Amino acid sequence: QVQLVESGGGLVQAGGSLRLSCAASGRTFSTYAMAWFRQAPGKEREFVAAISRITSTYYAGSVGGRFAISRDNSKNTVYLQMNSLQPEDTAVYYCAAGPLTLIPRAAANDYNYWGQGTQVTVSS
Repeated sequence: QVQLVESGGGLVQAGGSLRLSCAASGRTFSTYAMAWFRQAPGKEREFVAAISRITSTYYAGSVGGRFAISRDNSKNTVYLQMNSLQPEDTAVYYCAAGPLTLIPRAAANDYNYWGQGTQVTVSS
């Protein structure tokens, strides 16, 4: 069982930056693949970024080059650095954990554990 707690959301102007954190419980964090998803009002949850091992990452096309996912296994934490934020990035951002795979996965069904989410609002 893994419990995930997101933090770092907030209100930012377009062009600004935020860093989200997701702290995981348990002693087996390094054995999980981690990902970030987001859900905007009236829209389905969508994939943002995933990381399996330290150097294996995968991004949605809409955030590539602006967002960066990383993990610190010593702190049981995964991060999402978000730069050049745009109003269309406004959403609730969710952290997720699932079985570790060689290639990061982008499907929500690949992840077993989810956090409660943190709101990110980007004003124009």
